[in-house]
Amino acid sequence: MSAETEALSEQIKQSVALLRRHLDWDAAKTRLAELNHLAEDPELWNNPDAAQKMMRERTMLANQIEGVEALETEVQDTLDLVELAEMENDEAVIQDGLTTLRALAAQAQQRETESLLSGEADGNDCYLEVNSGAGGTEAQDWAEMLLRMYTRWAEQHGYKVTLMESSAGEQAGLKSATILVSGPNAYGWLKTEAGVHRLVRISPFDAAARRQTSFASIYISPVVDDSIEIEILDSDLRVDTFRASGAGGQHVNKTDSAIRITHIPTGIVVACQTDRSQHRNRATAMEMLRARLYETELQKREAEASAAEAAKTDIGWGHQIRSYVLAPYQLVKDLRTNIEKGNPDAVLDGDLDEFMAASLAQRVSATRSEASATAQ
Repeated sequence: MSAETEALSEQIKQSVALLRRHLDWDAAKTRLAELNHLAEDPELWNNPDAAQKMMRERTMLANQIEGVEALETEVQDTLDLVELAEMENDEAVIQDGLTTLRALAAQAQQRETESLLSGEADGNDCYLEVNSGAGGTEAQDWAEMLLRMYTRWAEQHGYKVTLMESSAGEQAGLKSATILVSGPNAYGWLKTEAGVHRLVRISPFDAAARRQTSFASIYISPVVDDSIEIEILDSDLRVDTFRASGAGGQHVNKTDSAIRITHIPTGIVVACQTDRSQHRNRATAMEMLRARLYETELQKREAEASAAEAAKTDIGWGHQIRSYVLAPYQLVKDLRTNIEKGNPDAVLDGDLDEFMAASLAQRVSATRSEASATAQ
């Protein structure tokens, strides 16, 4: 067996070992059997919410287990084919086998990254909030560019995006906006994007065409369901009503239907203007507040100091997690992982997977090293 074949085989074996470790293989298979049994209960759908939650867990677990088993089978079949081809000196089949192994190694790496999404709320939908920072109109335009970037990323991955609220800038762009990203592992993928993002470019708002630096912050919080208890006292809330901005029908624009809620102990502010009903907007805003408070608690429990601090620091110099340079050269660099991309246009159009995967992997590097050592 050639050196490349052995190296690819070993790489895939290590990834599979880590996948099994993250899944807690025996426990995962036992749990899937339990869920399959529950799915056959004719009274399951008497409680639709509980049934949907259980079926989502079943589907996710089945996909993970079946994916690992299929990967192992295909790798072994390919190795057997390559070994036979080497005995017969069939170079064409050997090269086809190597091509297949390279593709399987990439697939294993992708599954390994997805297996990192094992946090308490990683599978949940999430709210993504963008706020403009230092830089005036330029920063507000940058905030709108970031909102488009994350919307494009979400749509490319099959997620549903709902605009919850937005506050337009004085001349252009956005002061702030919040979207709801709905789909499997939305929070798990996006949570590493929390922090300050820095843009360097020739300003389109400067008649002298000077280079400008702007900042905007991203905050991510998971959507929480009724099974998670978050205590919120009415006495801790300040509720303000205001008129929704932008198009939305004459009722939205002529009545104070939009809601802004301030949680006084933490200073957290949420707003919603998606509905004509003030009552429904208030209910949605309360869900957003619960999500923000839950995210704060998750940060404490998970001791993710770097992510937590990035989300809370001043929106300006020295606090950014990623720089997007459009002039005098073109480069996007993540300052936590040192991942770089020389095509900012692609990144701003939603090409974020490599940045997210590197940040996720960085958080569990110790676990990965230990698992790799065990597999050897």
